[in-house]
Amino acid sequence: MRAWPTLDLPTLTDVFPDLELQSSYSNKTITLSQSKCSMYVCGITPYDATHLGHAATYLTFDLIHRYLLASGKKVHFVENITDIDDPLLERAERDHLDWVELAEKEIELFRSDMTALRVLPPQFYIGAVESIPDVISAIEIYQSRNLTYVLDGDVYLSLKRIPGALENLPVSYSEAIEIFRQRGGDPDRPGKEDPLDTVLWLSKKPGEPFWSSPYGDGRPGWHIECTAISLKYLAPMKGDEDSQLRSIPLITLQGGGSDLLFPHHYMSSVQARALRGREFSTLYVHAGMIGLDGEKMSKSKGNLVFVSKLLSDGVDPMTIRIALLRDKYSHDRMWSNDLLLSAESLRARMIEALAQTHVVSTDTLRKEIISALSQGLNTEKVFHALEDWLQHNIQAKADERVESSGVIARFLDGLLGLTF
Repeated sequence: MRAWPTLDLPTLTDVFPDLELQSSYSNKTITLSQSKCSMYVCGITPYDATHLGHAATYLTFDLIHRYLLASGKKVHFVENITDIDDPLLERAERDHLDWVELAEKEIELFRSDMTALRVLPPQFYIGAVESIPDVISAIEIYQSRNLTYVLDGDVYLSLKRIPGALENLPVSYSEAIEIFRQRGGDPDRPGKEDPLDTVLWLSKKPGEPFWSSPYGDGRPGWHIECTAISLKYLAPMKGDEDSQLRSIPLITLQGGGSDLLFPHHYMSSVQARALRGREFSTLYVHAGMIGLDGEKMSKSKGNLVFVSKLLSDGVDPMTIRIALLRDKYSHDRMWSNDLLLSAESLRARMIEALAQTHVVSTDTLRKEIISALSQGLNTEKVFHALEDWLQHNIQAKADERVESSGVIARFLDGLLGLTF
């Protein structure tokens, strides 16, 4: 599938320490010291436009991507898009639309939003539909290892046959069942070996699209799509039998919104380990949720704020980017008009400062920003430092403005994705 256009990043000559990030499951701080990093980020299900929760997530991983590149690392970045799933089919039926046309329309809008927000595209942007042959191959491996069972034509992965899968849940077993129920799982289905078993292949249902497979006509389950895509494009089968590689995870980072922490990312990691005999990811990173004026933002509440609507209303994309990056990425946070106005004020002051040929030295500012980002992607400190520098620049005398404004403009562009 086609991603959105790439960007030419300025070359930054600053010194960049290795990036440190907290892993969501272990809460341990992981230092990304390797020269090559692989990153898999879960994409949208294209049944609606890009809302601010989506945007906050992809801006988080854009910062990580940019920092790794600026520090001289080679980054292999893959993002999926779930272009066949229950929510898409339900929305298409509700609105009397062809599900393919609905998906294509929303995917194109997503590309447009990511372009406007200056998010670096992945090297591979892969749809669930195009990954079906890889899903089928994965299921065949599970079957050969006696890890599956069939229930009314649907193929399930048996978690109790995978060592550690049920013993290492990130929440209690009872909590896991409740979350699984809320987030698309079917723990109450009669006949399952365990309530948390995940479906790998759904048998054909009347009126739904389907594909041929050795297990009958149908379509893939949710979690297995990401497992198959990530392993194919980031960790192709080689060297798994090498005892020295057994202790090395298959990829560097898996990321997405915090709503994916369980079950989606946990189940993907279990499935990858069952396929390859190695841990899936070194690091799991999750972005917090975005609320609106004190309430959770969700489609059920009807209070989603869409990027495309803000843009059509004349909000500058850099204002949106600033507003979503000002707080710690992992925190749940609120969107409000006051936040938007504050971000617009900062953008206006930056435009005014950079309109000058020369500004006060940015050496300390750049070091503070790099330090804050390297230590857990602390954007709160980043923007405090930027505000302090702006105030200093306003108060400075003419002979104190000795640095070309292009230095900080290129730096903010390359590292924060901000252009003024």
